[in-house]
Amino acid sequence: MAKKILVIDDDPVTVKYLETVFNDNGYETCSAADGVEAFEVTKKERPDLITLDLEMPEEWGTRFYRKLSKDKAFKDIPVIVISGMASRHLSIKNAVAYLSKPFDRDKLLGIIRGAIG
Repeated sequence: MAKKILVIDDDPVTVKYLETVFNDNGYETCSAADGVEAFEVTKKERPDLITLDLEMPEEWGTRFYRKLSKDKAFKDIPVIVISGMASRHLSIKNAVAYLSKPFDRDKLLGIIRGAIG
C-alpha cells in the first residue's frame, strides 16, 4: 500500500504540482487549503507525512502544527515545511525539514524518502 502525503497550501498551483510529483513517485495524496481544513483531512485520511505552508487564510500553518502536535493520534506524523516565509520555520522546531519556495523537487523527494520510505 502506498504511503499517503497530505499537501497543505492555499495556492492551487503549488498543490497540483506537489500532488503530481508525489503521485509520479508512487505516493498517494490528499490536500487542504488552510489549517482548519487540514485538521479535518488529517483525521479522515490519516496521512503518513504532511507538507505544510505557513501563511494561509483562516488558519496559518503554525497554528495547525500546534494542534497536530498536541493530538496523540497525529503528533508523530512527519511534517515538512514548504514556505515562502524566510524565517518562520523557527516556530516549527520539530519539522523534518524546511524548504523555501521555490524549492528543489529532487531535494524534497530525498527528504520524503528518508522520512517515510
